[in-house]
Amino acid sequence: MAAAKIILPEKGKQNTLITSALPYVNNVPHLGNVVGSVLSADVFSRFSKLRDRPTLFICGTDEYGTATETKALETRQTPQELCDEYHKKHKDVYDWFEIAFDYFGRTTTEQQTVIAQDIFLKLHKNGFLEERTTTQPYCEAHESFLADRFVEGTCPKCQYDDARGDQCDKCGSLLDPFELINPHCKIDGATPVPRETTHIFLRLDKSQPDIEKWFSKSSIEGGWPQNGVSITRSWLEKGLEGRSITRDLKWGTPIPLPGYGKKVLYVWFDACIGYPSITANYTKDWELWWRDPENVKLYQFMGKDNVPFHTVIFPGSQIGTGDKWTMLNHLSTTEYLNYENGKFSKSRGVGVFGDTVKDTGIPPSVWRYYLLANRPETGDTQFEWKSFISANNSELLANLGNFVNRLIKFVNAKLDGVIPQFSPTHKEESFDFPNFISEVNKLLAEYVADMEAVRLRAGLQKLMQISARGNNILAGRLDNTNLTENPTRTHTIVGLALNLSYLLASLASPFMPSTATSIVEQLNAPLLNIPDTWTPNALPGGHKIGKAAYLFTRIDEKREAEWRTRYGGTQASRLAEEEAKVKKAADKARDKERKKAKKEAAKSGESVSEGKKEKVEVNAKEADSKTEKDGKVELPLRGVVAEEQAPPPAAAP
Repeated sequence: MAAAKIILPEKGKQNTLITSALPYVNNVPHLGNVVGSVLSADVFSRFSKLRDRPTLFICGTDEYGTATETKALETRQTPQELCDEYHKKHKDVYDWFEIAFDYFGRTTTEQQTVIAQDIFLKLHKNGFLEERTTTQPYCEAHESFLADRFVEGTCPKCQYDDARGDQCDKCGSLLDPFELINPHCKIDGATPVPRETTHIFLRLDKSQPDIEKWFSKSSIEGGWPQNGVSITRSWLEKGLEGRSITRDLKWGTPIPLPGYGKKVLYVWFDACIGYPSITANYTKDWELWWRDPENVKLYQFMGKDNVPFHTVIFPGSQIGTGDKWTMLNHLSTTEYLNYENGKFSKSRGVGVFGDTVKDTGIPPSVWRYYLLANRPETGDTQFEWKSFISANNSELLANLGNFVNRLIKFVNAKLDGVIPQFSPTHKEESFDFPNFISEVNKLLAEYVADMEAVRLRAGLQKLMQISARGNNILAGRLDNTNLTENPTRTHTIVGLALNLSYLLASLASPFMPSTATSIVEQLNAPLLNIPDTWTPNALPGGHKIGKAAYLFTRIDEKREAEWRTRYGGTQASRLAEEEAKVKKAADKARDKERKKAKKEAAKSGESVSEGKKEKVEVNAKEADSKTEKDGKVELPLRGVVAEEQAPPPAAAP
């Protein structure tokens, strides 16, 4: 198998560099994590490539920091072993969701060390770093300084009782760990004490004028969403301050200064440097992407909680080096996707996570469609099983699936699978074909505009509206009678509709790639780029199409209750599993007793009487009752059933 061609920028083209927020390594992503960064970035990357642009989509796992070091202690692994395990888990999840990274790397690499230390030393040389002795939380129970996020307590501003020492997830306030009410160590619950330590601070206050100038230009030119603008502006209006970029840890990028051998770079400073370092692991020519702002546009996708790191801290670090950098052009941020009016929780088993989504048996295209149709672009949205099933049955199946399947079945059954000769300019009183083409092109222009502006939900809606137009042109016009009585019109409808299916495959590909592949396979044609204008002649008369195949299948509404129970929490899942085990054990006990009764009867050469059968059933029911009562299986004592079922002794001859 030949190696994939390295993607590099091309002069005179719209070179597009795409990143999605690096997922932290020691967790399994849930649906909200997936749609908020990697899935959204994947959609735009696929769209950009289908617009014939040199496009590079980069991501990877964020692996350094306190959380990894601490979890490795808990699991009795080295940090590297833990990272290796979870890097694969993440990649497996994204592969299942059909996320097409051009390169999925990680931050624990030599390139990360080289590039991060280079940025650090240039910031130091240019006067953007300073040494300060500070007081940090120290846990005397396990004798270690604590990262801010490993101190938990009550938020002093909104009284939320599960705030972290760096930020409150409820009100969004940035915090100092010593501000928390009743602070405690996340690892062992001990109360942290203040202790002095020396660290390096990034002088964001010194960078603020340059950051503000860049922000004013980039946010307008890149069309940033309102939440990204608001979050960044609030930081700038409050006034930037120096922030520590080193930590008392072993697991991290070494600090290239004497006297700092027992400290490493802080992960929030280090993580965004992962984008260029992962690119450097993809290609030795990484600087063609990251040091050419005139010819490369950078699109970054993330949840809103990651905004300041990408719009203040990383740009400030880039500016402070004095080097030429490709900097953020378009920011795409999401709010939160919640689960059934609550939060996803891995520890409590609430919600669908990347390692359990495939257990539903529902293919990736359906999941991608629903998540993107409910992408939390301007406000929080909800994942709900009822609407998930409805989206499949009433939208995908009834609209897109019905249009393509009905059409291709008809052509195979009535026209030997061959597109009839037709003219897109055909006119008649009963149907205005030129107007139909004009309507499709109006929607296509809106689709392209929405996608260019990264309004992915709106783009998906336009796709489904175009498909609905296709269903309208078939309604009442695609049957034997029309084919016989008005063949010219019917042939025109078939030709236009098949070409519309071909267009829909390209438009659907960013959202549902495997569905698009199925459509083009049925049309027996390659996937085309997304055009500015639809001209329905890509599939001409005489073209032989393939066989029909279902794009989607109906989901039984009864599965809502099943899935809600399975993914509703640890308690509900455990009870459901125990009930299933009890039932299975009871069935097994009953079957065993029935077989035993038949075996004894066969040995004596006589059939078991009805009265004896009833006793077998009674014993089985008693076993069921006992099993269900105690939650475990207790079989009847050996010999009891056989004794009761044994026939009377045979009469003497």
